[in-house]
Amino acid sequence: MAALVVLFVALIALTDGAGSGWAAWLTALGVGAALAIWRGRRRSRRARSLTFLPVVVAAALTATVCVPTVPTTRQHPPALPFVATQHWSLATGSRVAVYHYPPADTGPRRPVPLVYINGGPVRGISVLDHRFLQLLARRGHDVYAYEQAGGGRSDLLPMDQYSISRSVRDLGAFVDRLDKGEVDVLGFSSGGVVLTRALAEPSVAARLHRAVIADPGPMDGPTARITGPKGRKSARNLAPTMTGPRSTHLPRYAVAFGLMRLGLLSPDTGLIGQAEGDNAFTAADLGSDTASAYCARDAHRIPVEDTAQNFSFSAAASLRVQQTIRDSPSIAPRLERSRTPAMLMIAECSSQVRRWATEILAKDPAVQRTHVMPGVGHHMWNGLDDNDDRAAAVITAFLQDKPAPLPNRPTRDEIPAFLRDHK
Repeated sequence: MAALVVLFVALIALTDGAGSGWAAWLTALGVGAALAIWRGRRRSRRARSLTFLPVVVAAALTATVCVPTVPTTRQHPPALPFVATQHWSLATGSRVAVYHYPPADTGPRRPVPLVYINGGPVRGISVLDHRFLQLLARRGHDVYAYEQAGGGRSDLLPMDQYSISRSVRDLGAFVDRLDKGEVDVLGFSSGGVVLTRALAEPSVAARLHRAVIADPGPMDGPTARITGPKGRKSARNLAPTMTGPRSTHLPRYAVAFGLMRLGLLSPDTGLIGQAEGDNAFTAADLGSDTASAYCARDAHRIPVEDTAQNFSFSAAASLRVQQTIRDSPSIAPRLERSRTPAMLMIAECSSQVRRWATEILAKDPAVQRTHVMPGVGHHMWNGLDDNDDRAAAVITAFLQDKPAPLPNRPTRDEIPAFLRDHK
């Protein structure tokens, strides 16, 4: 029986899950039946029937991998109670969910709109992030945020259209659709990658006034292959196990997401469709990835980042976008021509490779400030202590070209020493 299950999983990988897995199931069943007939050819009728029992049990078990348990058409999260959701059709063909937090009525207002690009990639904007955007609006920023194509309440794309280049084009198209002139942009994590690559694209960079790159991922293929020191110890393997339902407790999604992560199924696998995968994936499926975004000292007080109703993540599309980054050539020659004033924010306990950020500092001559945010992990605005206020103060000071509340470090000359300090 175990051999038939292993054969079935291997066939899933070989056929890329064709026909929701039924092609692999029928083949495995046929092989199992043929072996049972061969083994029972000289036995009594009763003994022959017993040779089929393992085949029947294996067939029943593996059939659970072929049957969806969630809707196979996209079920978007319900509307948020504290902000209206707009849907904009961009010139690229993407239809994205948009949120607007106008500046507070009291106090000075920042004349340049601020656009937020969240991380993921292809993840909905969390409630925790929405709260931070509200804080920025209370500080006078006219804040716009959009969920990238395929994430949150935005429409899906065909799987082969997800790419880091498409994400950059969508940013340019969003700014054009906003039609408010140049904009400031805050890009977090993979959103920082989108922003960095936008700075290297003159046609998009021309629309950007100032750029804040917060704890970015790798900007291109050569950077993605870099290893090395990370930040101070994170809460990974220290925090309590995340609670809540997991799609990976079900055979269908355990096999699908597991083989995708191992690279044995393509993001466009025939086993589960993109919409079904989005519907199935839960916050608990992220496992220790969430804990890795917090400092070790915060392991037992990690906040709830999102609600079950609002959480949205497309694992398959995310893998597809990440692959296009790994496959892309160096953007350094183009980034060296950037003229958009930029700031880097690096988390003290970041789970990101340090050189992912310092490569941007080294290659982009327009990076004017770099701040290591003390006492925070990758998710720098997290509702704990005064972390949100400190992050907002750093962002606001740069966008208003005022003195920074934190030291400017590392500078370009300090990069080698900074990396040595984190070995």
